[in-house]
Amino acid sequence: MNIFVTGSSRGIGLAIAERFLREGHRVFGFDREGSALSHDRYRHFVFDIRDGAWPELPGPEVLINNAGTLEESDAIDVNLKGTIRFTERFVDAPSLRSVLFIASASARNGAEFPLYVAAKAGVVGYMKNRALYLAGRGVTCNSISPGGVVTPANRHILEDAKLYAAVRAETLLGKWAEPEEIADLAWYLTAVNRSITGEDILIDNGEMLKSNFIW
Repeated sequence: MNIFVTGSSRGIGLAIAERFLREGHRVFGFDREGSALSHDRYRHFVFDIRDGAWPELPGPEVLINNAGTLEESDAIDVNLKGTIRFTERFVDAPSLRSVLFIASASARNGAEFPLYVAAKAGVVGYMKNRALYLAGRGVTCNSISPGGVVTPANRHILEDAKLYAAVRAETLLGKWAEPEEIADLAWYLTAVNRSITGEDILIDNGEMLKSNFIW
């Protein structure tokens, strides 16, 4: 299959690209940065999902929208508008069998910066809209909402022992997820799953459930 992954240069996107390559698929990566990933079935495009000329591409079987930014000034344009733009370019491809969005646990609890939260919540809503649109063709469409993940974007927390201890204490399992865990779920939802659609799946080590009962 042809797998399209945005934000594929590092973190979750890189882990997803590597997961599909291990399964024998062709992966097309899109990122504003270059890629150190070298594989005969991987093709990388330095590409901004907000703009730019579209490269010549085959029809995708799987479309994975992972590109995003933590910068508030760009959050709506990249995380929401850019994601919609990229999806709409390929959503009517006859070859398409599955679409996946990487959203955020913040879309549920609002616990980050306001424009980032709004953009990720918009992604979840847009996912449901496209699930309705694609259902008649048997195309699944879902999103994954990670909590804390061990990625380069979170280096400022991971390298600060006090901060990292504090955020881990906010989860039931006392840890953050690894990018490979998100990639495994992405693989299942797009390559294996045929019956889950229109769902936002949380993977946050129990952070959403964490509470202190006072009696």
